[in-house]
Amino acid sequence: MFKLFSDWYTRKFSDPHAVTLVVILVCIALFIALFSNLLMPVFVAIALAFLLDLPVNKLMQNSMSRSSATVVVVVTFLSFSLLAVLGLMPIIWKQSSNLLQEVPHMISQGQGYLLTLPEKYPDFVHVSQIESFIVMVNDNLLEWGQVALRASLNSISDIVALMVYLILVPLMVFFFLKDKTELMSSIAQFLPKERRMAIKVSQEMNQQILNYIRGKVIEIIIVGTSTTIAFIFLDLQYALLLGVLVGLSVLVPYVGATVVTLPVLLVALFQFGLSSEFGYVMLAYGVIQAIDGNVIVPLLFSEAVNLHPVVIIIAVIFFGGLWGFWGIFFAIPLATLVKAVINAWPSIPGPVVISETQKE
Repeated sequence: MFKLFSDWYTRKFSDPHAVTLVVILVCIALFIALFSNLLMPVFVAIALAFLLDLPVNKLMQNSMSRSSATVVVVVTFLSFSLLAVLGLMPIIWKQSSNLLQEVPHMISQGQGYLLTLPEKYPDFVHVSQIESFIVMVNDNLLEWGQVALRASLNSISDIVALMVYLILVPLMVFFFLKDKTELMSSIAQFLPKERRMAIKVSQEMNQQILNYIRGKVIEIIIVGTSTTIAFIFLDLQYALLLGVLVGLSVLVPYVGATVVTLPVLLVALFQFGLSSEFGYVMLAYGVIQAIDGNVIVPLLFSEAVNLHPVVIIIAVIFFGGLWGFWGIFFAIPLATLVKAVINAWPSIPGPVVISETQKE
């Protein structure tokens, strides 16, 4: 057993560059695990700076200094973000409030429909079954309401912190972009010289994540806009809110589409009932999802992250369990990091045994 472990260790860790990569990854993982709650704004600023570094480099290729390019990119990004927030958030907030006010009416309407099932299908559905189901739903709704109330009360104390973050994050993004070279040089001084594999993994990650982010932004815009237009055309209530949810659902492949289908179905069902209008809404939604999965995704991500659906789902479950929303948000880039490490890892073959037949 000891020899088996020794041979495995020799094959995988005889290269000092591999040891350096392991040490770097372990230190980063421990740092994030210990300080993720305290330094989450810093991590968000790093992610935004990474996203905005590409346009900064493009402007620098046109004889613009890094400081000037950073100012232009950050101001443009903040301007578009502010316009989007001021233009969309009031409508989304109003539609969300109206939808929450409609929930009790939807619940009572749904309960009334369920109570008619024993009369229509007496051989399959009994009154006791429907009553037990209604009691279970009411208990769950009451529990969810209490959780939401506690969360809203706790979030009041976070409003001040959120306002501070809205100021600190853009400042950190600006300085991360402006002083990127100096910051990277300062970090490199603390790293071992044997870091060839770490550099290889970082280069692969850089290209993969850039392709992933670029594709996801385009996909969100296409899917969200087309869904909103389709819902408005079909006169569905809360069209903008549902369109935004459908657009954001592409951030988590497979899982997001499954989750967001429920509110779309319920809103259409309670507005139109089991009618042709309901069928048109679900047909349009299904067509958009089919186009997204079979046309948009292959076109945008043909050269980007290539992960099996099972790997994506496992990554979402694992990293989401560790870090909540941000774990889900960064699940695919983190899974890509694992894949890059596996691809870059050295595999030194063991001793080759030559048989007597091969010698002859």
